[in-house]
Amino acid sequence: MIVGVGIDVVDVARFTASLERTPRMRERLFTEVERELPVLSLAARFAAKEALAKALGAPRGLRWTDAEIRREPDGRPTLHVIGTVAAAAQARGVTSWHVSLSHDGGVATAVVIAESS
Repeated sequence: MIVGVGIDVVDVARFTASLERTPRMRERLFTEVERELPVLSLAARFAAKEALAKALGAPRGLRWTDAEIRREPDGRPTLHVIGTVAAAAQARGVTSWHVSLSHDGGVATAVVIAESS
C-alpha cells in the first residue's frame, strides 16, 4: 500500500549558485559519498530528499544526511535511510521506497514513493 508520494524540482543554476555561495551546504545536505558527485547529480539528489520529506508528510527534525540516494549496478537509484528519516518512516509503516531521478533543460526532478507491505 502506498503511504505517501513526493515530487520536487530544482533549478540547477540556482542550486549551483547556492552551493558556491555557501560551501558548507554540501555537508549539511549530502552524505560523504554523495558530496563527490557532479552538481547535476547533487541537484537531483536534493530533489529526491525534498520529495522524500513530502512522501513522509514533511515531519520536522529530519536530517538530510540520514537519507542517501545510491545507484545500483544497473543504474537504478535506490534510497537508503538511517536515523531521523528511518524513525519517521518506521512510524508511518514504510517498508520500501521507489525513487526516480531526472535532469534536463536546467531542471532536476525526483519522485519518491513510500510503500508499506
